[in-house]
Amino acid sequence: MAVTTPAYESDALAEGTVDAVVIGGGAAGLNGALILARSRRSVVVIDSGSPRNAPAEAVHGLIALDGTPPPEILRRGREQVRQYGGRVVFGKVVSAEPAAPSADGDLRFTVTLADGRSITARRILVATGLTDVLPQVPGLAEHWGHSVVHCPYCHGWEVRDEPIGILATGPASIGHAFLFRQLTEDLTYFTHGTDLDEDSRARFAARGIRVIDTPVTEVVNDEDGALAGVRLADGQVVTRRVLAVAAPMEARTQGLEGLSLPVQDLPTGRGFASGMAGTTEVPGVWVAGNVTDPVAQVGASAAAGALAGADINRMLAIADTDAALQKIAEGSAAAATR
Repeated sequence: MAVTTPAYESDALAEGTVDAVVIGGGAAGLNGALILARSRRSVVVIDSGSPRNAPAEAVHGLIALDGTPPPEILRRGREQVRQYGGRVVFGKVVSAEPAAPSADGDLRFTVTLADGRSITARRILVATGLTDVLPQVPGLAEHWGHSVVHCPYCHGWEVRDEPIGILATGPASIGHAFLFRQLTEDLTYFTHGTDLDEDSRARFAARGIRVIDTPVTEVVNDEDGALAGVRLADGQVVTRRVLAVAAPMEARTQGLEGLSLPVQDLPTGRGFASGMAGTTEVPGVWVAGNVTDPVAQVGASAAAGALAGADINRMLAIADTDAALQKIAEGSAAAATR
């Protein structure tokens, strides 16, 4: 599920070849761009304006910025990238693929936007994030990020002591239940067609977690539109003020097929495979944030972007030196033939 934020003033797309294009304008992408811009690299961030945490009122668990609205963090991030000469362009990437290398053999990539514009880059950082795939339960999506939550660390304190329901999506929901049990005495686990083994049932019973096996058919609101509970297939309404959903997470890979990045399946979702500092098997392409680490919060995603940005700068410095040596060698060879 993606929510698009209001468009902001976009920079002009740079002409010629830039050192790096960052695809994705969230915490990972902006922090990677910040590191590159501060290293005097020409960098362009392409931002589609649909951050995963757009529905949330605040970011939590991030030291010094706890409680800050997500749009404010991104606004500051864009400002800071621009302060060092980086550009942030509002647009959607529809293709990214390798291009012919430069005369000295350095890598090149072409990134094309939905409006037909394109840009050439020496290196790419993919930080497109992910999408939460919510269960198809009527009324659930409208409360996403408020009374329907996924992360006990992002939202847990705010829903403490409320009657909470765990709407199971699979095995990951079992561990989810124990984490939310830390936050409330009133916790109900709706198996919703998923398996729950006897050992888990015994552990739930030991912690006072109620289990309901009857499927959930819809989310019920009160007269003010707030979440009031869930209706079961037998017609019974179970009162709840909060639902926690360990929704499957899918990396945003659309438009990136031309890069041929390898993917990996994780217990929490599917994303691009990566190594140290966000390196990939594709030379010249790095990944950072939720697109490769689905459970990373804002702070971890920003840190991953910084590591990737530093590594990109390091590799560009090596390429620059190789090119300088090659130019000297070619000049010496030319002089020797005169």
